[in-house]
Amino acid sequence: LSRAIRVVAERRLVELDRLVREHFADRSDPEPVGVDDLLARIRAGNVIVLDTRPAAEYAAGHIAGALSIPVDALKESLGNLPKGKAYVAYCRGPYCVYADRAVEVLRESGRKAERLIDGFPEWKAAGLPVDQSTA
Repeated sequence: LSRAIRVVAERRLVELDRLVREHFADRSDPEPVGVDDLLARIRAGNVIVLDTRPAAEYAAGHIAGALSIPVDALKESLGNLPKGKAYVAYCRGPYCVYADRAVEVLRESGRKAERLIDGFPEWKAAGLPVDQSTA
């Protein structure tokens, strides 16, 4: 439902195009990671998935196997993240900037990082693997 509402809004709101250009023009990823691609990487063990939302949101539900590192705590957590791994960051959806900021921090530290095309709400709505736990 949330995806359907977003699609209608994207089609109807001329203003949305302007806002997206203003606020997301500096996105460094030409193509974010798609859901099928992320699932394949998770199954192959080729990626570390980072949930960049606040810890309370992670505890309420997150992509199965994701690590909780809120974007504001990421710089302080870099020492705990191996450099030779690939990372995919996600947050609340395609218009949430947490994942974009996380990708920027990870890349600046010499890590390979991308963002997920959607966020946790879309992942959960699609019936994909989720967990609930403490952060």
